[in-house]
Amino acid sequence: MILSSQRHIAHFDLDTFFVSVECLRDDRLKGKPVIIGGSSERGVVASCSYEARRFGIHSAMPMKLARRLCPQAIIRQGDMELYSKYSQLVTDIMADTVPLFEKASIDEFYVDLTGMDKYFGSQLFTADLKKKVIKESGLPISYALAGNKLISKVATNEGKPNAEMWVVWGQEKSFLAPLSIAKMPGVGKETAFLLLKMGVETIKVLSEIPMEMLSNLLGKNGLSLWRKAQGIDESPVVPYHEQKSISTETTFQQDTIDIDFLHTQLARMTEQISFQLRKENKLTGCVTVKLRYSNFDTVTKQKTIAFTAADHKLQKVVKELFNKLYERRMLVRLVGIRFSHLVPGNDQINMFEDTEQMVQLYQAIDSIKHQYGERLVVRGSGF
Repeated sequence: MILSSQRHIAHFDLDTFFVSVECLRDDRLKGKPVIIGGSSERGVVASCSYEARRFGIHSAMPMKLARRLCPQAIIRQGDMELYSKYSQLVTDIMADTVPLFEKASIDEFYVDLTGMDKYFGSQLFTADLKKKVIKESGLPISYALAGNKLISKVATNEGKPNAEMWVVWGQEKSFLAPLSIAKMPGVGKETAFLLLKMGVETIKVLSEIPMEMLSNLLGKNGLSLWRKAQGIDESPVVPYHEQKSISTETTFQQDTIDIDFLHTQLARMTEQISFQLRKENKLTGCVTVKLRYSNFDTVTKQKTIAFTAADHKLQKVVKELFNKLYERRMLVRLVGIRFSHLVPGNDQINMFEDTEQMVQLYQAIDSIKHQYGERLVVRGSGF
């Protein structure tokens, strides 16, 4: 008997997505150690096949070390445009098949199947949906069905590749118990190190720590971890709506012709919405700069670019567009920036060209901004 309070949430995750797309393009890559990422010595790994993982290679690893661990690995630069195309194909399949789904990233989805047991059966439906994705896209995909998003995601990761998992309602805590604390979403390196020093190695031990103690130790994050260790997650599946663009503009209190000031404002605005892109796990493929003169004439110029959310790259494009746009040498009333052609994407995708040091720098800056506010750390060009 299914109680009304029970939810059925499926988590779908495309297996080694970038590598799988490359295998569709060149089937000779199947079964081989494949690495996607920056080709330079200072580049980093964005993704790799399971065959490459057997050599100890993982995402965010310096490419130089990956090559040393597996000299025979086949390296591909990565094609974000192609990956976005296949991501959209799977998104369209989800939209045509399920009543409610959330696109969590370029290669993973949550599907709310609550109540479907009355009609089709959630287990049967998820299995059929997996077959449909494979048939229509050619991409391998894993899934897990559980009572909430947390358990379904963890279960998918445990079963990959080609996972077909089901965690029975009421068994969430016992499912998590033997797993390492490192497999719990929300446990970063620092938190894991702290817990390991306390002798907390498994989620079972974590679940036995009193809520008050974890709260005192880790603040709000401690309370969140305690709930997760009990298998509790009430977060809803957020309906997917494709965001077309993200923008910002500034109207000056006094019209200006100061080029240095205008460049500074544009740099500040670019950094602001680039951080917003990264917060929402999105990348932009088109930049538009808007300029309004004191006589209210408004002009714009745009440029299509390789997908990114890195403000040091976007600032160069914004400055280039502004310099081409500003021709009249008249007083300027307003400047604006818009990022469009948005696609889902996280830090991994910026690794195609970025060095290990650049990736670590962005991770550190974003961590500080998330914790203390985005105004605490700004680029010098934005002052």
